[in-house]
Amino acid sequence: MGVKIEPMSTARGGSVLIGALIVDSLGNGLFLPLSLVFFLKLTTVSLAVLGLLASAATVVTLPVPVWTGTLADRWGALPLVVAAQLLQAVGYLAFSWVKTPAGIFVVSALVAIGVRVFWSSIFTAIADYADYADAGPGQRSKDSWFALANTARTAGLAVGGLAAGAVVASGKVDAYLAIAYSAAASFAVAATLIALFVRVPRVRGEDSPTGQGYRVMLGDRPFIALIAVNTIFAMSSMMLPLALPAFVLRGLHAPGWLTASVLAGNAILISVLGAPVTKLVSRYRRTRILMTSAVLWAAWSLVFAVLVPGHPVWVIPLLIGATLLFTVADVMHAPASAALAAAASPEHLRGRYLAVFQYSWTFASIVGPVFFTQLFGVGRAAPWIALGVIDCAGAVAILALERRLPGAALR
Repeated sequence: MGVKIEPMSTARGGSVLIGALIVDSLGNGLFLPLSLVFFLKLTTVSLAVLGLLASAATVVTLPVPVWTGTLADRWGALPLVVAAQLLQAVGYLAFSWVKTPAGIFVVSALVAIGVRVFWSSIFTAIADYADYADAGPGQRSKDSWFALANTARTAGLAVGGLAAGAVVASGKVDAYLAIAYSAAASFAVAATLIALFVRVPRVRGEDSPTGQGYRVMLGDRPFIALIAVNTIFAMSSMMLPLALPAFVLRGLHAPGWLTASVLAGNAILISVLGAPVTKLVSRYRRTRILMTSAVLWAAWSLVFAVLVPGHPVWVIPLLIGATLLFTVADVMHAPASAALAAAASPEHLRGRYLAVFQYSWTFASIVGPVFFTQLFGVGRAAPWIALGVIDCAGAVAILALERRLPGAALR
């Protein structure tokens, strides 16, 4: 299968790419906490209908990674990243105009498609950049680039989330509108920066039609197994922000400020620890890093399982200490999993492989809320015990999978 590389042999604008990710994540952080409250505040549509519209908009995006992966292999990932950000900019701008359920569905679907295209192409863009960045003593590995991307994303989400919290506290309609306009501007600025200053040589498969490329990927059983195992890790990664508010309020009967403090501390530590932890563990196999992450998540879950209401003197220190375990696991997992998936992908099919790899996060986002809410209804400790057991199974599975993945992809 032929591979063609454009005459430009080195990538440029890495710092701009990471900076644009911060701006992009700032837009997400601004609006994600307000996604339902926004329309509840500015329209007469009920919360139940808004929930259905949001779910329907998400369902519409399920085929998007498949198309995105094909386009990334044919045209390169960067144009898709830019297009995704512009879609989100237009969608958030339109949020301030729509008032009917039909309009809300259309703009929500537009933003959701933009989000899905972005996450289905950004990792391919970063991996391509890492491959063709100027060589030298300070050259970063794929893991380092993914760690920087995760740090940038976390920092942007944290700052945006704080701003969104201030808007909710004020309750003013104009403040909600300002958030929509600010989010739109963030995505437009990020798209402009990447389009103007980031350059990556494009690698295109000359004779890899869509069906053939995906047949190759679906026949790659170790990679499919990697997606399945990473679904466990992805669900663990999103469980803290998903479950902590309900667990603190309903399970521990603790004040809301404890949730805000823990989540803020988690975001700050991810931003601070991302690069140094990735550098520290870079000598180890990526599969062993992921196994360690799973063990740390299991320990975090089991500590949460023993927490009970009415004993703040020891519960709060344990809660904070366990969250530190979660944070270290998250910092280790994010770059290692993305770099392992990229390194295990054939170069001419990288767009397809990494786009489909993102389904592990999609499946986790679908299963996670049901997993927590149903088990939490059984008992306060039930979801944490179950998650700890699943993480232990994930640790064993990734260790077993190590022998079947390409040797060059492990380090």
